[in-house]
Amino acid sequence: MSGNNESADGTIEECVDIIDEFVAGLDRYPPAVLAFALRAHLAGLLRAMVEERVCTREHARQFVLDLEREALGVG
Repeated sequence: MSGNNESADGTIEECVDIIDEFVAGLDRYPPAVLAFALRAHLAGLLRAMVEERVCTREHARQFVLDLEREALGVG
């Protein structure tokens, strides 16, 4: 979102791996429940990032649009 991605590239894969392990431990919840919980969490993270000026509202909006394209295979 902001220029911090260059310095964080080495840790993104590690973070994704840890999140994958955590989510795998939540297998008692149906996928829809996990999706809604993750959506609520992501919304809070994005809101906090905008409020703390880590990214702009436009960057957050573009992130959500990119997520939609990736999730739904649109475009």
